[in-house]
Amino acid sequence: MTDLPAELSAAVRRLAEGRKGLGDSSARISEHYRQRGASRQVIGGADDAIAYALSRMPATYAAVSAVLEEGVARVPGFAPQTLLDAGAGPGTAGWAVAAAFEGIAPTLMDHNRAFLALAGALAEGTALAGAQLLEADLGRFELATRHDLVTCAYALTELPDVEMLAAAERLWRHSDGVLAIIEPGRPRDYQRLMVVRRHLIELGGRVLAPCPHERECPLLEPDWCHFSVRLSRSRDHMRMKGGTLGYEDEKFSYLVVARPGLGEAAAGRVLRRPEENKFSVTLAVCGADGLEARTVPSRDKPAFKAAKKLDWGDAIAE
Repeated sequence: MTDLPAELSAAVRRLAEGRKGLGDSSARISEHYRQRGASRQVIGGADDAIAYALSRMPATYAAVSAVLEEGVARVPGFAPQTLLDAGAGPGTAGWAVAAAFEGIAPTLMDHNRAFLALAGALAEGTALAGAQLLEADLGRFELATRHDLVTCAYALTELPDVEMLAAAERLWRHSDGVLAIIEPGRPRDYQRLMVVRRHLIELGGRVLAPCPHERECPLLEPDWCHFSVRLSRSRDHMRMKGGTLGYEDEKFSYLVVARPGLGEAAAGRVLRRPEENKFSVTLAVCGADGLEARTVPSRDKPAFKAAKKLDWGDAIAE
């Protein structure tokens, strides 16, 4: 499981102390999220931002961390010095990036002042203390600088279709190395992400993950490409979400796109949980040539042992 850093969890709890009505705010925010509403319509002040951090920050952090782990695997030796986190909210992706790349200089950009104020408060006295906080709109920003790594987590989903491609192109234009986009794992967001993917390829981007190729996605509706990460729930998190389980599974879709010459895509990707018996493991795989079923017999002991360890979403090595 991927949990929030202890210092971040402690900072969120400290800022939440003594505030009334956070549970109600969290319920309202969660329902708004399920209805695909924009954060600007529901995050109006400090209490709303803190309620969001308590309820949504753990899942966002886990999803971004999973994507960064995959991205690092695809680009050996990648050591970004600068980060632009566009649509940063309370700085969740910035924390995940700081954990993956020590010493990176982050710029946290969001249109919402309540989010930026919370991001600054959470960063005080931590590895993110020097983060630049930038108030700008994801759909209209233009900066004079480019960054080694650009992230956009659960933010592109808030833009209408007519603004999405222009925003994605702007994100790409500000990236000198790698662009990582993470979206909710819903069919609607996956379909939009495929439109973005096509456009970024036209602009010269190289898809590193999750796809092992740059052809059209071979999946047909109602199927869609998404992934899952499990995270533990603290007592505060359970209270905010009204949950009884000590964990939750966050579904997400994503793209990692790099400048030419950076990294290599995986040889294949497991699309569903493997089917296993004592004679073989059968994998549903998206490979360089499209969809295929790969059966690994038990008599090939090394390959069989490796296949048994694979799960939904895992990359397959050569």
